[in-house]
Order: sequence, then structure tokens, then C-alpha cells
Amino acid sequence: MSTEAKTRILFVCMGNICRSPTAEGVFRYHAEQAGQAERLHIDSAGTHAYHTGEPPDHRARAAAERRGMSLEGIRARRVTAADFEHFDLIIAMDEENLERLREEAPGEHQAKLRLFLEFGAANEREVPDPYYGGAAGFERVLDLVEDASRGLLETLSHD
Repeated sequence: MSTEAKTRILFVCMGNICRSPTAEGVFRYHAEQAGQAERLHIDSAGTHAYHTGEPPDHRARAAAERRGMSLEGIRARRVTAADFEHFDLIIAMDEENLERLREEAPGEHQAKLRLFLEFGAANEREVPDPYYGGAAGFERVLDLVEDASRGLLETLSHD
């Protein structure tokens, strides 16, 4: 077991059942593929407690599984005050949730807050919420999340 400190990353959306658990699972998958998983602690949470304790949306799980990735073991939870202290990077899926995090985070932790798509090559700023749409929305989320995951891993490898 390495004594090297892990980089702790928290992905955040509103309810923690679609986008942020997808980001958690996909980023974990890509970190494992790159041989980086041992140096990372990866989690997800929501800015609201609507779905606390629930697994990711069945459509998100199915879309990830079609690409060979698993969202198993992930359960929705709300962001806590301790998360701002514990995590090195707190990555929001969209501007609305980033703003909520900015309102809740103590001043000394504001620099930890980022938008996920800042790390991707897509010319978009937000991962769209697929909850009220069809299967294509979940596939689009996966496309964006995979791209940003690769970019985030690249960024972390230079730190």
C-alpha cells in the first residue's frame, strides 16, 4: 500500500442519480484503465437530498453498462460541509450546481470548485441533465463525461 496521499475528487449534480454518479463511474473506469486508480479517491454527491440512498437512475446504469462501465455500489447522497474540507477537487456538472456549491463552500475552499467540462475538448460548458429525456440524453452525457474524464486524468498526471 502506497503512503502517497490520494487526490480526492467529488463529482456533483443536483440529485446524484444521473450525471454525477455517471461521472464517478466513468472517471473511475478511465482511471483504472490508465493505471491511476490507486492514487485517486473518487466519489459523487448532489446539491439536493431528493434521492438519498438510491442507486443511479436505471437509464444511466444501462447506458454505462453498454460501454462496459459499471455504476454499481454508488448511492445518492447530499454534499456535506465536511466534503469541502475533505476533497481536493469538487467538480460540478453545470453552472446552477456550481453556483450552489459556491454559496455553501467556505472561502478557503472556493478554489476547489470547477465545472467538469472545463477538462474536456467539447465546446460546451455544462453536462445536460438527461433525467426528463430519453435514452439519447444519457448517451450524450456519457460522451461528454468520457471526454472530460480523459482530460481530467491528463491534467492530474501533470500535477
